[in-house]
Amino acid sequence: MVGHPLTPTITRHDDEALVVSVGDVELFEYVHRPSTPAFEGPKPYLHPVRTLAGDVVTAFRPHDHRWHKGLQMTATDVSGQNFWGGNTYVRDQGYLALPNVGGMRHESFAVADPDGARVRFDERLSWHTEAGLHWVDEVREFTVRDVEDETWTLEFATALTNVHDEPLVFGSPTTNGRELAGYTGLFWRGPRSFTGGEVIAADGGAGEEMMGVAAKWLAFVGSHDEVDRSSTLLFLDHPDNRGTHWFVRTTLFAAVNPSFAFHEPVEVAPGEVLRLRYRVVVANGAWNREQLESYVDGHPW
Repeated sequence: MVGHPLTPTITRHDDEALVVSVGDVELFEYVHRPSTPAFEGPKPYLHPVRTLAGDVVTAFRPHDHRWHKGLQMTATDVSGQNFWGGNTYVRDQGYLALPNVGGMRHESFAVADPDGARVRFDERLSWHTEAGLHWVDEVREFTVRDVEDETWTLEFATALTNVHDEPLVFGSPTTNGRELAGYTGLFWRGPRSFTGGEVIAADGGAGEEMMGVAAKWLAFVGSHDEVDRSSTLLFLDHPDNRGTHWFVRTTLFAAVNPSFAFHEPVEVAPGEVLRLRYRVVVANGAWNREQLESYVDGHPW
């Protein structure tokens, strides 16, 4: 898109969703009170997410995994409870439909005064098990920043506080015995046309060989149907995060997740806080390694 003003603004904020736009392009819709079936783990999500060219780079409720909704923060296993949605992986038994699918409730927003170059809003949420037990309080920080000619950035931070009276153990299918399925945390599901896309990562990493590997950043390049264009999503892990390993798929479907409990579970004691921070850069076009490395070097944490 040529000639758009490079100023992000909140263009909708109501009881269902918050929308951030640049010019006439809605960068994303953050649905904070969704109408989600209980089995899919009701929780807020970002969809659609768009490039500055207006191309959609997220998928919503795909037929193969209906609990995949755009870009969302969630957890597959919290002391046996499933906040991801769908079936639960049980060691030596496989995936089972269990009465353990919890959900997240939006409590409130706090929107910062805009400064022209960025938009910032914070959200408070509470996590409840299927049985109605309140286990986690969460504060999310969303910042739209670094809007340039071909890119914009979403900086996402979360603070998860254990309000349960026992330690909470965050895990994944891999920590429960399934090889190379360590997904949990901030999860992006790409459009179906991105299937078979290209993965480029830090330090020469590439492809689905990045599954379960640690790296400072990872990018996914995909092509769109109909419009003869490509887009690139660059995911950056914050240096203060501990234990991040990448869950990434290009075949069957396009997905990226900087998992915080891929290989090893993470225990959070009562009253303690788990803090995580990431950046997602949404770019026009198919970026190569040189472009990605130049961008990362030019936009340090």
